[in-house]
This record gives sequence, structure tokens and C-alpha cells, in this order.
Amino acid sequence: MHWSRKELKSRAKQVLRTTYWKAFLVSLLLAVVGGGVPSCNWNSNSGSSSSFNLGNLDLGMGDISNGVGALILAFIVIVAIVAGLAALAFSIFVLNPFKVNAQQYFKQASQGDVDMHYLLYAFGKGRYIGTVVSMFWSALLNFLWYLLLIIPGIVKSYAYSMVPYILGDNPTIGRKRAVQLSNQMTRGHKWRMFVLDLSFIGWFLLGALALGVGVLFVLPYYNSTKAELYVVLRQQALYDGRSTPEELNLPLS
Repeated sequence: MHWSRKELKSRAKQVLRTTYWKAFLVSLLLAVVGGGVPSCNWNSNSGSSSSFNLGNLDLGMGDISNGVGALILAFIVIVAIVAGLAALAFSIFVLNPFKVNAQQYFKQASQGDVDMHYLLYAFGKGRYIGTVVSMFWSALLNFLWYLLLIIPGIVKSYAYSMVPYILGDNPTIGRKRAVQLSNQMTRGHKWRMFVLDLSFIGWFLLGALALGVGVLFVLPYYNSTKAELYVVLRQQALYDGRSTPEELNLPLS
């Protein structure tokens, strides 16, 4: 099944004509929860009083015994580890399911089902555990690929990019099957998916001109287009017999 950037973007624009502000809210929440809001470096090298220069800071360590200094260092390390573990837990148990929620909204919106309740979709009974496990599994696999080399990691990020949408269709599909089906859906499409992402660079650069805030107004367009891509790839998978309506909880036609 052929698809083109122009076709996907045209469909996304059609959906956004009447649902833009809902899509904007979903994109904003996803950006905030995921830390994806463009940030500005307010700490310039202007020598303002808010700057923190360790080189000029006198902790008076000469007056503190080595034992006390070691305790302070150990405390800092422990705090850093706890903070890192808390951030990891937040990503696994909150951010990843919310990604599925957001993608589920955009996927359903592409089919005329615009319902903000999808923002709680993955947290529903019988969906949460499967979503958490499958999203963690795909992220872990992608991380391991990145440990090899950057390029394989990028390629696999496209290979696994359909997992959140698949989990939106069937949260209990299983971690291995979700990754396998995403791999199958994206086979032969990764380069075109990469080019599709590149086609948004101009929009994001324009958005970045307004201190990055303008990027937020581009995100609904981007997210809607990616959802349109999934719908096309899903239809192809069904046509090729790689999946079935029953597996993806789709109505039988």
C-alpha cells in the first residue's frame, strides 16, 4: 500500500480543521509530562548574581575532617541516585502509558472519534499492566541497540515507533508481539518515515523563533500526521495477513 507525505499531511489537516484545540491540549500535556517543552537557557554567562560557580565557591573544606567530607559526598551521590530512580519510575509508570493515551487520541481522532477520555485510556482496568510492560520492553530493546551504535538505534526507534499505537488498539497483545508487529508494519517504510519527520523541520524551526513556544502549535499537526501513518500501515498489515481485526480489536467488516 502506497502512502505519501502529502497525502498524510492533507488528512491530518482535515482532522485538525475542527479539532485543532483539542489536539493542541493533548500535545501540550504530552510535551509537559514528557519534558518535551522546548527550553531556553536563561543562565547566560553574563555574570548575574544567580550564576553558580563552583570554582569560586569556598566550602571551607579545610576546616572539615575528611570523614565529614566523605559523608557529604556520599549523601550527594545517594540523592542523585534516588532522583534518577524516581525519574526512571515516572517514565515507566506514568509517561509511557500517557504516550499511549495521546497516540490513542490522535489515532481515534483520525477516524472521527474525538474524545478527551482517551487521555486516561491506558490507565483503565485491564490495560495498564500490559501497556507498562510492553512500552518498557520496546524502550529497553531500543536502548540496547543504541549501546551498539547510534545509527542502529535510530533505525530501531522507527521500527518500534508503532508500539504505542498498537497498544492503543490492544493493550493486552503482549510485549513480544507488539514489538514484532511494529517491526513488520514499518519494514520497508523506515526511510520514508525518516523523510516524513525531516519534512517538519521547517515548521519546528519557525516555531522555535518565538522562544520555542511556537513549536507547541506545530505538535498537533505532527502528531496527527503520525497517527495517519499508523492507520495506513495497520491497513497494510491487515491486507498482508500480518495481523487480524480480532488481534487489534477492530470491528469486522
